[in-house]
Amino acid sequence: MVLTGRTPKRRRVAAAVTALACAVAVGAGGCTGDDRDGFRPGAVDAGDPYVPGRGNGGYDVTHYGLDVRYDPATDRLTGRATITATATQDLSRFNLDLSGLDVGAVTVGDAPAEHRRTDGELVVTPPDGLPRGRSFTVTVAYAGVPTAVTDGELGSGGFLHTADGAVALGQPDSAATWFPVNDHPSDKASYDLAVTVPDGLSALSNGVPGPKSDADGWTTWRWSERTPMASYLTTLVIGDYRVVSGQHAGRPMVTAVAASLPETGGAASSLARTGAIVDFLASRFGPYPFDSYGGIVVADDRIGYALETQSRPVYGPAFFAGDRPNPGVVAHELAHQWFGDSVSLSRWGDIWLNEGFASYAEWLWEEHDGGRTAQRNFELQYAATDWSQPSVEPGRERMFGTAVYKRGALAVHALRRTVGDDTFFRILRTWTTERAAGNATTSDFVALAERVANRQLRPFFDAWLVGGAAPTLP
Repeated sequence: MVLTGRTPKRRRVAAAVTALACAVAVGAGGCTGDDRDGFRPGAVDAGDPYVPGRGNGGYDVTHYGLDVRYDPATDRLTGRATITATATQDLSRFNLDLSGLDVGAVTVGDAPAEHRRTDGELVVTPPDGLPRGRSFTVTVAYAGVPTAVTDGELGSGGFLHTADGAVALGQPDSAATWFPVNDHPSDKASYDLAVTVPDGLSALSNGVPGPKSDADGWTTWRWSERTPMASYLTTLVIGDYRVVSGQHAGRPMVTAVAASLPETGGAASSLARTGAIVDFLASRFGPYPFDSYGGIVVADDRIGYALETQSRPVYGPAFFAGDRPNPGVVAHELAHQWFGDSVSLSRWGDIWLNEGFASYAEWLWEEHDGGRTAQRNFELQYAATDWSQPSVEPGRERMFGTAVYKRGALAVHALRRTVGDDTFFRILRTWTTERAAGNATTSDFVALAERVANRQLRPFFDAWLVGGAAPTLP
């Protein structure tokens, strides 16, 4: 990108004001040497206390183009990331999250850019400031042995080398272990991914599959996710997998089970119900929000969780222990496609908006599938709940605790009982429609529920989500 070197009069005035402010504030560390002609550095994180140091400010990413090559024999990854973004301020420099990989060249537009590494960050200084509203492209060439996240709230995550390949997965951290990224759900973007692996291995990711190509003993797999996606919802699964490709409701359906797991067993039979479960959930939540469907079951025991990676959830092997089917976990992760993936969090303290609704979807599916009713599950969970733990702002150490999942589900069913079925499902469908492909907070949901129900509901939500005593049953 080539920017004009001439500074307009109004920008010169702004620069003079900034310079005066910096002269006053410099003793308190209020400005840095990166403030140039009114341009200033973007924030070094998203300001979310649940993930300090993650995310960045000063720009909004619209697209990631990732071209990576991975050799399991050496555990080495080489990549080229082409990131399209828009400056949200007059920007002198900006950060990208990137952990444990070496960076070669960085360009902004067509011009080489200065860059340095510090504390899991790639700091990029373009040759000219980026004016607010300007679209720009940054290209990063990088390589190295990717790292795992061993202290994640869910357990092992990040980029995990496996016996036959690798799995990139995790919440809230994973993406920055394999590509440079603005790693916070508040900055969603579309993705195109090309991943090259040795012949005979699968390379699975999010979105619609593209054409594969082969050359010199390597195969390139291509994937495209056009609906904006939060970075933690990206995944890359490489290895020996039984891949089943087909169509459902006119869209691609790709499922895969690790070849080391039973060919006809609980994992495969559970994934085979993906289409039926999606159709049922769509009848409750509104149209499915993405261009493809699927799911992946991995064999690595370090992954003791399932994650709603967009359009293609990933399931750890423990969910199908003893070769037992588990459609409930499939219902949970597929419900996240609406609640968490399409409508994403603005901040992690509102994670109940993801997990409460997905847990409630398990109850809906169980009732639909001939099991316990949602009402009976509500009664059992109500009696077992520790009401001292809040669903909203649970604290980082309880991000994935019972209060977020089960108390959140209780609040959802209690809302249904309070406003009635017609209004309740209209609230859900309005939420998934109006907030599709965006971000939201608990306050946003409360305001929408009050608008659709045409009644005050804030006291209700306060009691069911944060109150310290068991609320009165509706």
